[in-house]
Amino acid sequence: MQRKHNKVWMKANRQQIGLAFLATLITPNAMAQAPAEGGPGNPTGLAKPSDASDDTVFEIIFSGGPLGVAIMIALILMSILAVYLIIDQWLTLKRKDLLPADLNENVRQLLAQGKLKDADQACRNQPCPLSYVLASGIAEIEYGWPAVEKSLEDALAEQAARMYRKLEYLSVIGNLAPMLGLLGTVAGMILAFREVALSQGTAGAGQLASGIYSALITTVAGLLIAIPALGAFAVFRNRIDEIMSEMATAAQQAFGSIRRRLPGTAVPRPTAVPPPRG
Repeated sequence: MQRKHNKVWMKANRQQIGLAFLATLITPNAMAQAPAEGGPGNPTGLAKPSDASDDTVFEIIFSGGPLGVAIMIALILMSILAVYLIIDQWLTLKRKDLLPADLNENVRQLLAQGKLKDADQACRNQPCPLSYVLASGIAEIEYGWPAVEKSLEDALAEQAARMYRKLEYLSVIGNLAPMLGLLGTVAGMILAFREVALSQGTAGAGQLASGIYSALITTVAGLLIAIPALGAFAVFRNRIDEIMSEMATAAQQAFGSIRRRLPGTAVPRPTAVPPPRG
């Protein structure tokens, strides 16, 4: 009786082991096919979303649909323009090119000696913003100091406007890039929620998250362009302000030797002595 019971137990155990082995062979295939065939793992029958970690950088950048691609192309062009402007301003705004020390000293000595034609020729031989300002003042010497001072101020303002003209494009890019990025993000989120509405709420959280992260790419791109552009704009603006201040000081020093000899120069009045109190 005991032997018969052991045989029955061993037979049942072998059957259980065999069923478990078959289950290990069938279960992976069934689990892999279940989401695509609308099985218990995916009752809606929707395709399983691809793993975001498998996307390449190119696919991530241009994953926002036609509108997102158009905005990304515009942002890429703006980034190229911003890099060009930064390099151009870095190479252009140099004190030794804009404010030659030898030119200012040479013109100052020539004006002190009364050699106006030589001073004007020295400015023409070395063209730069400082030489333009000095030449403008030399041209008005015969009309008195007020005319010279007004000419210097106008020339300084003109040179400052010319330097700021290219720099303003960096400010435009820094303010426009985040707005373009936000436009792409809002448009992408609208399309993502539209898919949810069309599917009557059957779309999974993974599909919704995939659409939202694709829409956020344009905002990230816009910020990556705007931050360096605005930072470079602030740096170059301060440099232009310093250069223009030094240029005004240099012009005043160059004309200081003849300022008192020109008509129209304000002469300080002596301080009146108060009458003695009786």
